[in-house]
Amino acid sequence: MVQLTLPKNSRITEGKVWPKPDSASALREFRIYRWDPEAGGNPRMDTFYVDTEDCGPMVLDALLWIKNKVDATLTLRRSCREGICGSCAMNIDGMNTLACTKGYDEVKGAVKIYPLPHMPVVKDLVPDLTGFYAQHAFIEPWLHTVSPTPQKEWLQSRADREKLDGLYECILCACCTTSCPSYWWNGDKYLGPAALLQAYRWLIDSRDEATGERLNDLDDPFRLYRCHTIMNCAQTCPKGLNPAKAIAEIKKMMVERRL
Repeated sequence: MVQLTLPKNSRITEGKVWPKPDSASALREFRIYRWDPEAGGNPRMDTFYVDTEDCGPMVLDALLWIKNKVDATLTLRRSCREGICGSCAMNIDGMNTLACTKGYDEVKGAVKIYPLPHMPVVKDLVPDLTGFYAQHAFIEPWLHTVSPTPQKEWLQSRADREKLDGLYECILCACCTTSCPSYWWNGDKYLGPAALLQAYRWLIDSRDEATGERLNDLDDPFRLYRCHTIMNCAQTCPKGLNPAKAIAEIKKMMVERRL
């Protein structure tokens, strides 16, 4: 019989229950993942009570309320608060999404918040995205050309420009990649939904002149073909994009160039 040993610090324990704010009539319970590598020990789930009459409607509003008024050590990423930068991506109520666009009134019961799954944790709700960004850099997300540079700009027809719709909007929040079971098991080799969506964006750009080289870089049993069309990526994308469709189109291009 196979015996599995859980890695150190893998068991989540019950944490501190913080006091309810005084004279608050509209409280909402939040259970938040906490882990400090400097303190050691196992991660824990702390319980907070937020006065919703003194707080904005989004989960990010509640997190900042907690950080500002209850526990200043709570660690998270955030920037634009408009669903554009992707910084506040985390797992809320079992779904990877953006805390700034997720309303806590959309959640029944206690609002449970974790960092993005299956990624190393820096602290609390902050995942280590070093590998994720390295995979994005691998696909070289910029225009490759060999033709002489035009005096003004590279021209593109309206029809060719429309082919990029549903691709360029990716904000690299990593919600899709960290929701993919194939990436969980092969994250060191499989590029993942976000990087491959970006790869396809440049493959079909009419101005790019390195299609063959780009396909050669992706033609690998793991980099591309670990996608099994599970569709978690499309379900969780906060921008409504479909990375699985883009990956299928890349596979189609691989076949077509061999015919």
